[in-house]
Amino acid sequence: MSETPSQPPFAEAPALSSGAAPGRSSARAAKASAAAPAVTDPNDVSALSFEDALTELDAIVRKLEGGQAKLEEAIADYERGAALRRHCEARLAEAEQKVQAIVSGSSLRDLT
Repeated sequence: MSETPSQPPFAEAPALSSGAAPGRSSARAAKASAAAPAVTDPNDVSALSFEDALTELDAIVRKLEGGQAKLEEAIADYERGAALRRHCEARLAEAEQKVQAIVSGSSLRDLT
């Protein structure tokens, strides 16, 4: 039985491009790409509660302090952590405004 040299999977697969596929007009390619779902920003943390964001931020800090992640992963984690920190600070500022309003006798409805 003869052995064939092993090749990595997809070694001969053509590269993907953003241009039109063969036999497809540019207009059709543009229409198809417009219909594709938008890629969401991994650093969009606006939907997270303060507690969830803080928990995730704590996990990222521990991971980064461990120093075991590859450089690209560590950079992505750092970016996510920075977004989480900003989100937590904004949520805390909102909470502080609400507490100040309560202390000063203003209605919370005045803040919204």
